Amino acid sequence: MLATIMQAIDTTIANVALPHIQGSLSAAQDQITWVLTSYIVAAAIMTPLTGWLAGAFGIKRVFLISVIGFTVASALCGLADSLAQMVLFRLLQGVCGAALMPLSQAVLLRINPPERHGQAMAVWGTGAMVGPIAGPALGGWLTDNYNWRWVFYINLPVGIIAFLGILFFIHETRHHETRHARRERFDFFGFGALGIAIGALQMLLDRGELKDWFHSTEIWIEATIAGLALYLFIVHTMTTSERPFLNRDLLRDPNFVTGNVLMFFIGVIMFATLALQPTMLQQSMNYPVATAGLVIAPRGIGTMAAMFLVGRIINFVDIRLLILGGLALTALSLYQMSGFTLVIDERPIVVSGLVQGFGLGFVFVPLSTITFATLPRSVLTQGTAVFSLTRNIGSSIGIAILEALFVENSQIVHSRLVEHLRPDNPLAHPPYLMAPYSLSTSTGIAALNAEVTRQAQMVAYIDDFKLMMVIALLAAPLLLLLRKPRGARATGAVATE
Repeated sequence: MLATIMQAIDTTIANVALPHIQGSLSAAQDQITWVLTSYIVAAAIMTPLTGWLAGAFGIKRVFLISVIGFTVASALCGLADSLAQMVLFRLLQGVCGAALMPLSQAVLLRINPPERHGQAMAVWGTGAMVGPIAGPALGGWLTDNYNWRWVFYINLPVGIIAFLGILFFIHETRHHETRHARRERFDFFGFGALGIAIGALQMLLDRGELKDWFHSTEIWIEATIAGLALYLFIVHTMTTSERPFLNRDLLRDPNFVTGNVLMFFIGVIMFATLALQPTMLQQSMNYPVATAGLVIAPRGIGTMAAMFLVGRIINFVDIRLLILGGLALTALSLYQMSGFTLVIDERPIVVSGLVQGFGLGFVFVPLSTITFATLPRSVLTQGTAVFSLTRNIGSSIGIAILEALFVENSQIVHSRLVEHLRPDNPLAHPPYLMAPYSLSTSTGIAALNAEVTRQAQMVAYIDDFKLMMVIALLAAPLLLLLRKPRGARATGAVATE
């Protein structure tokens, strides 16, 4: 549980501290999100490898290495004094953190008898949900009272206790199951090709704005590598006679394919909002970091409340209607967010966060249930890994694209606003333009430019929220492709999230 909570909190705790990390490491607005995307991509690529590693080397050994690696990487993140170091250490944190949730889930299922599995998964789910709720508030409090480095140092005592607990209390299970897992071939070629494709695509999206997109040789190289690796992965998957990384049986199931496409879109909305909001609140609206953390936290409370409610009604309501309701609430929250201004109080931010969290909670469990409902049990484990991979890829791509659009739109709106701030414009002089703003002094011009930048950024944030609202609405028709699961079979995969 400690390992689960540590990993869950770390997915959101750094978001609130981003503006402070940005200032400390002298990073640009579009560069600082690499701190988030590097972690998500590394975790996404490594998650499918977890099952094979656990089978080959034993759950306890892989769990211990993952916990100590995650803890050491957290300490290194806290010590980082450049953006390059921070991104490198966040990559290491993602690589080690990928196994924490799946292995903690596996250990809980092993140490509890079958009749207590439901209870164990409920406790595990509560721990997993602590992250989105406690992360922003804890991150804000630590940054405000100490500094942003404690956002990462907080993992050290938790990681050490978790390591000692696993070392002394969890027993290794490496008998017939391990020998069976050793015999299972892992498709390293397919895994490697997909990993390179995802990594190159993420580099392209993260550095595109900085390098002026396809006017740069670097972006062309990254695009070529991504395209070639993806082509090799597709050809290998379709032609190999051995068990490919992406089992072809998964692609024959319409529910699984549609569920993954929907999960990709949900991933875009889920993490991109969390990446944009802290900088909007702190830099544009001048919120203290602790307050920013507190007003973001209700989003996690909404998700938890929705999950509890969904668990009670999922067997009595068409799953597709639950997902539709969740998408509608998510779109409504983004519509509310598109009405934000620089002078609003906390109430609209808290309300929209609660609505969005509630909407996403109504999507998660029903979507994972219906995605796996018609899947053959022989490929279920691989299916859950691919599902998690899709969500993480959607998150990292969404953050990169929306951040790039934000930077571009800010510059465009800024240039349009300053067109009218000319000496020959009577509205650009007193009594219309009052101190500290002025076109005749350097301090007045600086103050005016800062305010125009703030206004331009707010317009760019609103444009991003509108785009995410459109994505949520466009995802809804995909529900028509989902087939309603029959009988109790549907409820078997609820715990896969």
